[in-house]
Amino acid sequence: MRNLSISAECNQTDPRIKHVPGGVGTRVAGGAALRQIQAMTDVRHNLVLIGMPGAGKTTLGQSLATALGLGLTDTDALIESREGTRLQAIVDARGYQALRALEADTLAALQRRGHVIATGGSAVYSPAAMAALRADGIIVHLHADLAVLRERVTDVDTRGLARAAHQSLEDLYAEREALYRRYAELSVDVGTQPPAAATRSVIAALNRPQAPRLASPLA
Repeated sequence: MRNLSISAECNQTDPRIKHVPGGVGTRVAGGAALRQIQAMTDVRHNLVLIGMPGAGKTTLGQSLATALGLGLTDTDALIESREGTRLQAIVDARGYQALRALEADTLAALQRRGHVIATGGSAVYSPAAMAALRADGIIVHLHADLAVLRERVTDVDTRGLARAAHQSLEDLYAEREALYRRYAELSVDVGTQPPAAATRSVIAALNRPQAPRLASPLA
């Protein structure tokens, strides 16, 4: 997939888009020709969104699914549907580690093709889950600065975050950002952008020559 349906301006180099140094998706092959061959043959069918609570995974998941002609899977909603209760109720009754385990099991067993997968913020605690997602998915980190997240996430105690009782949003940010960048193949700074602009930025990242190819019906 190249030249997804975006405006011409999105094909320009965008400082908000980064290929993550040292991430699992980093290309280390020698020579532009080999990188181009790898990009041409590395075709995957899902787009996987990772990032902090409040980064916009659910909102952008919906708009990206529409723009790319893909289905949408929100894994937080999937867990709540299967468990018959809210994420916060799981944390309150069984502890945050139980929620992380549920999420890891759900992601590892997830069977999707042609979907945008909006994960929970704690997905990156499970190497097995991330490996399963990457098997047929492009991992995109939606980055937002801590100041932006503070404004958006005002319900830390009731949101259903998989965190220890003593952990603040700032603690989670410090702990998770390194994990997001470890697993991301693309990192896009979407923090201050409205949803439509953020959607275009993600699609622009997917259109860059060194990015893995997404098999989109709108390609």
